[in-house]
Amino acid sequence: MARESKKNFQARVQKIVKILDKTYPNPLCALNYSTPEELLIATILSAQCTDERVNIVTAKLFKKYPSVKSFSSAKITELEKAVYSTGFYKNKAKNIKACCEQLMKKYEGKVPQDLDLLVELPGVGRKTANVVLGNAFNIASGVVVDTHVTRLSNRLGLLSGKNAIILERQLNELIDQKHWIAFSHWLILHGRAICSARKPICEICPLIKCCSKKGLVKKS
Repeated sequence: MARESKKNFQARVQKIVKILDKTYPNPLCALNYSTPEELLIATILSAQCTDERVNIVTAKLFKKYPSVKSFSSAKITELEKAVYSTGFYKNKAKNIKACCEQLMKKYEGKVPQDLDLLVELPGVGRKTANVVLGNAFNIASGVVVDTHVTRLSNRLGLLSGKNAIILERQLNELIDQKHWIAFSHWLILHGRAICSARKPICEICPLIKCCSKKGLVKKS
């Protein structure tokens, strides 16, 4: 099989986007939140934890701490106990409290709508910032790169590697900006429903003819 030409690769990317858009229309963030501030906290908690578990925890957490101010003044031991089941609870509690202290000090308790300002907050990296900006403010600051996005992007032959910062930059160049927010949701949904890590259900995958893993497409 001849190597994929740049023209064919670009056409395949567009086909993948079209199929995902049709398969998963109007995708939404799986984390429950009612304000940008709640989404920020929920996303910090989601590191190395399932969205389902985070939603269980935040259902009680946001009642106990209903504002950024209440998080900033929370006793760290109580906050640790409240987020314990999400894993890495000491670090997460410390970051949430410090982050909310900074929000109160610099931004009157509101989440800044700027990537550079967000990543300066404790516990906030590019992934978290992109999640918040995209879902809370509809600002396409970059493709969110998580384990599903990494796995599927590699399997589909869109790119290679596991460095999230590099992958984000490559995906931002590869995918039209109008699809940045939806693209990560599409791959997350597809990764959960069909293209799982251990047992992908290739026989029913709508992307099967676009997938380099099955040998149908030669990687460029």
